[in-house]
Amino acid sequence: MRAAHLTDSNGHSLRRKLLIGTGIALVCTAVLAAGVIMRSVEDYHRANQNLRGLESYRLILLAANLLSAERGPANSLLGDSGADREMLRERLAMFRARADASLDRLAAPSGPSVPADLLKAVKAQLLEGRQNVDRVAAMPRERRSVDDVEAAIESMVKVVDTFAPIVSWKARLLTAASPGLAGAVMTGKIFSDLREYGGRIGSQIMAPIAVGEPMRLKNFSDSNRTRGRIVQLWSLIETRSRVSEDPRVVQGLNDADTMFFGKGLAIVDGMIAEGRKSGAYTMTADEFTVRYVETLKPLELLRGAYLDSAVDRLTQISNHALVLLGATAGMTALILAILVSLMIAAQRIVFSPLMRARDAVISLAEDRPMVLRQDQPRASEMRRLFDAIDVLRGSLAERSSLVKQLKLQAETDSLTGLMNRRALDMIGESHAGSDGMADDACLVLMDIDHFKAINDRHGHLEGDLVLQETVRLIRPLLEENDLFARFGGEEFVILRPNRDVRTAADLAEQIRQVLEASEIALSNGVTLHVTASFGVASGNLGQLAWRRLIGAADAALYRAKSDGRNRVRQAQPAFPSLVPNLPDDAELAARPQRSTISR
Repeated sequence: MRAAHLTDSNGHSLRRKLLIGTGIALVCTAVLAAGVIMRSVEDYHRANQNLRGLESYRLILLAANLLSAERGPANSLLGDSGADREMLRERLAMFRARADASLDRLAAPSGPSVPADLLKAVKAQLLEGRQNVDRVAAMPRERRSVDDVEAAIESMVKVVDTFAPIVSWKARLLTAASPGLAGAVMTGKIFSDLREYGGRIGSQIMAPIAVGEPMRLKNFSDSNRTRGRIVQLWSLIETRSRVSEDPRVVQGLNDADTMFFGKGLAIVDGMIAEGRKSGAYTMTADEFTVRYVETLKPLELLRGAYLDSAVDRLTQISNHALVLLGATAGMTALILAILVSLMIAAQRIVFSPLMRARDAVISLAEDRPMVLRQDQPRASEMRRLFDAIDVLRGSLAERSSLVKQLKLQAETDSLTGLMNRRALDMIGESHAGSDGMADDACLVLMDIDHFKAINDRHGHLEGDLVLQETVRLIRPLLEENDLFARFGGEEFVILRPNRDVRTAADLAEQIRQVLEASEIALSNGVTLHVTASFGVASGNLGQLAWRRLIGAADAALYRAKSDGRNRVRQAQPAFPSLVPNLPDDAELAARPQRSTISR
């Protein structure tokens, strides 16, 4: 009865824990869902922010393009012959109005919010450039000098240079806020610069054309430098298909290649060639401007197509983030509903069978007979659960096998794969006879010479490599019944059952010679010759005898080290008459020796 009471109490406790756990799961799910929803909100907000940032960047690049485009009608006016002056002035006024409107948009609250000091500098330079253009254009054409026209054109070129910090300012803001926009920002600037330098190369040869004088060296060299910059910008685009897969951009690249690089630069080259000969140009300044500016339009369209494509991609990202936000919210609500349903179903379908399974597992753990009720629901999931309990019963039988494997791991040296000292001592001490003595055996105790110096000079990892290579060299020299173990540090033990001490000493000498003659390559390319000292002893196995055998071999090893290392020494047999004709120390010492460590 008391056991039944305890079972019922445990059942109520587990039921309460189940309810608490389900409630915690609901809360945790809600918290995680809130985090995911907030992440989706942030992604949507970031996508919109990037979209607005790129739109404002496009307005800035458009303003730079309009400032650059104003040079075209200004150049035409500077080279007018008087017949079409009013038409040229009207066209220039239209371009100036467009440029002013673009600068006003940059200063508007809804615009990019360009710093006032940067915008003020641009407007000041623009006013100065326009005044210079108007002043020179007011002169009679025959009184205009090349220097006057050159100065007016350069003052307008300087407007775009003054505007460049605004482009850089916006580019820094965008890339700092969203590094993913860096590619679009820099590529857009490359296209904008390409248009600017395309117009600039025409302005640099305009002064001689405007006054009908031969081309000067300065104009020629300036145009060559600008041409080099244009080629450099075009090469930055590299493979055109990588810039964008948008058909508008691909078409723009092809048009720019055909119109500007194919025709526009050819027009410039033709005017330069005419100017270098005589200064008798086949086109007036206005005709040159109109024809050349026409070839610049693909560059303007290319910049616009690329930015339009980038804006379209960001719009898609923003829409996708909005869809993901809605899907996340809906999925969260569905998951919460499913959790509530599962909590209700668990009470009726899962909880009671689990309690019976709990009793079965407890019986199995206490090694008591396991009795299952015959009237319990036999749902497929529960059947699999009780099948798992049967598997558990079989797994207990496998546990002993796993224990044996763990025992093997505990008795094996992880570095060399040899038997460790603990396992060797168990073997040596377990062969006790009635009088404390057991099977006779020979023990070879080996110590690598100057191993500490190897560790100090090359590091412990290289020292581990030396130990592994030493084991690799020794293994082929051993027989099947020999036990090879790592005794500790750089010490190794070879236990040879039922062998006389002569064969053990010969084995030790053979190992010594192999180690002395072998090279061990370290991971850094350095090679070492290592040597070892050996102590050989014979005796019996058993708890007391094993200790005496180890002590005898250790004493012989100590003598080998004291005598200069890299040699074999035997322990004095406890019963000399039983070990006849053993090689003495003098015979072993007479064998050739080599240096201990060498590179």
